[in-house]
Amino acid sequence: MSAKDCKKLEELNYTRNIGIMAHVDAGKTTTTERMLYYTGKTHRIGEVDAGAATMDWMIQEQERGITITAAATTCYWKKHQINIIDTPGHVDFTIEVERSLRVLDGAVAVFDAVNGVEPQSETVWRQANKYRVPRIAFINKMDRIGANFEASVQSIISKLGAHALPIQWPVGAEDQFRGYVDLITMKKHLWASDLPDSDIIVEDLIGDNEFQEKRNCLVEKVAENDDQLLDKYLGGEEISEAELKTALRNVTLSQKIFPVLCGSAYKNKGVRAVLDAVIDYLPSPLDVPPIVGKLVVDGELTDKEVAVKTDFEEETAALAFKIAMDQFIGGLTFVRVYSGTIEVGQTLMNARLSKRERVQKIVRLHANSREELKELRAGDIGALVGLKLVGTGDTLCDQKRVLALEKIHFPDPVIAVAIEPKSSSDQAKLTQALERLCQEDPSLKTGTDLETGQLLISGMGELHLEIIVDRLEREYKTKVNRGKPQVSYRESISTEATAEGKFERVISGEAQFGYCQLRVYPQAQGAGFKFSSKVDQKSIPAEFIHSIEVGAREASETGVLAGYQVLDLGVELLDTKYDQVSSTQVAYKIAASIAVREAMKQAKPQLLEPIVAIEITTPEGFMGAVIGDLNGRRGRVESMAPKGDVQVIQGEVPVAGLFGYATDLRSLTQGRATCSSEMSRFDVVPPRIEAEILSRLGRKRPEGH
Repeated sequence: MSAKDCKKLEELNYTRNIGIMAHVDAGKTTTTERMLYYTGKTHRIGEVDAGAATMDWMIQEQERGITITAAATTCYWKKHQINIIDTPGHVDFTIEVERSLRVLDGAVAVFDAVNGVEPQSETVWRQANKYRVPRIAFINKMDRIGANFEASVQSIISKLGAHALPIQWPVGAEDQFRGYVDLITMKKHLWASDLPDSDIIVEDLIGDNEFQEKRNCLVEKVAENDDQLLDKYLGGEEISEAELKTALRNVTLSQKIFPVLCGSAYKNKGVRAVLDAVIDYLPSPLDVPPIVGKLVVDGELTDKEVAVKTDFEEETAALAFKIAMDQFIGGLTFVRVYSGTIEVGQTLMNARLSKRERVQKIVRLHANSREELKELRAGDIGALVGLKLVGTGDTLCDQKRVLALEKIHFPDPVIAVAIEPKSSSDQAKLTQALERLCQEDPSLKTGTDLETGQLLISGMGELHLEIIVDRLEREYKTKVNRGKPQVSYRESISTEATAEGKFERVISGEAQFGYCQLRVYPQAQGAGFKFSSKVDQKSIPAEFIHSIEVGAREASETGVLAGYQVLDLGVELLDTKYDQVSSTQVAYKIAASIAVREAMKQAKPQLLEPIVAIEITTPEGFMGAVIGDLNGRRGRVESMAPKGDVQVIQGEVPVAGLFGYATDLRSLTQGRATCSSEMSRFDVVPPRIEAEILSRLGRKRPEGH
């Protein structure tokens, strides 16, 4: 490796790829805006409530005061380059968090000091666990009435099962919140005012037993998880600040401990300490274990695994984690480069399609503005211009070593709405606009209404689809009429069944023959589709068994009750017949589809509906009305608990019962209640409701079932 490359690799130690994640309204974007101000990226502070946040650049974000897309930016703090992605907190935009965490090395989890862990906090935390992302926690809004640092930390421990460990302790709370004690340095930091550039008064804590006990607890907890520090601790030796910080970094990177800080981003308090903690405790690209890919040979994915190291001299491997459309330069492909280098003019191989794509430009983003670059190197995050075929989750790599990195998994839609152009002349524009929007957002799907034949768009919630319709009209100048929201149902089977499928015809003078016997059976919820075979592999060529699997999988996309996707279906190939002359792949695929559909009719099919977990915070005087309303929506209350002067109700409700709920709840409680929800699972639709749905669709249950 050249001296220049050695220097570049060393620079990666000074790089942080982080995300800011939280429940909606916990203060993510406000925290990010302060980070940009303190690092000199912006020279004024954009406020979310005023619709002026730099990172919330979409019109829809500015109007609603929420983050919708994951906005990316790069800033610098104490010789470190920090690539920040500010992610949405609203449940309807969970996909933006999912694909961001897939490519980030660390994260700052922001919590509201009054509410602690909230429903979407749990969702994003689980997503970060899934990708093993080290985190620090920032207890924000310490200036609010009801702020409670200890209770917030305890909620992280109890609700998230995380070993949250304060490395700061607040001085005061609510309107008396004035600063914090750094438990590592044992210094008190007090702000002179609420101004962004307020002086910070630093005092030594001498002989303060309360905070010394808290520091001893910090040292003990870190030592329990770090062998090197444990030896010194048990030996009664003095542990220096540097040793404690090194050990704390180690246990943070291994996710044994999650350091907790405090502040009020809106009041410009504590954010500089968060930036210091990002540098001190979150990983550089060199600290992250090598990502694993699988080799692609002659266009086919193999089982041979390859460790992709963060190294400029390795062959290029990058993951496209987001596609966005820009009205001036066209498609932007956001990538995380894991190895090698991407340069302007370079040709990359798309591993999924086995197609070559040429990079016309490389840009680094700051919200919706951009800076052109000559290259992206291992560990970098940026955007490529000029790629035509790439999709979210695709691997872009060197033609010498084609490999596929693990894909990003996206949730299925739970709600749909019918739309049509107001003018027939806009039909082509609408089709093209939806194609672009679906390319940007894999959780958006289009289809056809089974009842009316109208065009359907499906997504993660009412707000998600509202934003899509708004973008169609504003960005794509396509006015549409839209119908009422509809539930995206699913189907499943409740028992096993066996059936045969046979396809035997002469097509264009050629005999076509395929036969198979299949068993279908229900799998555990969330297991997905599974195919297995009992057939002797010597009795039939492997490509025909593959065709049977493809036919079975495609048949599971359309259920026998109402045409909805079938969940958690197991298919086992029991027998098949093979003719050397007339057997074809197409014939076996059709035979498998026939067999699966017949078997599903016999396997007691059932309709499933999406269920959401809901949390409602309401004054006690409205409890009866709120619970009665929930019951009327087929909801189920699971717990009720007091929290200060309000009651918190937790329960589950079918998506079908939640249309317009936010408006109805405001009416019921004179605007004093709030609610949040997240997708929980699919459950069986009650027989009466199922009969109504099938009748509306003009469908009947298979006879005898």
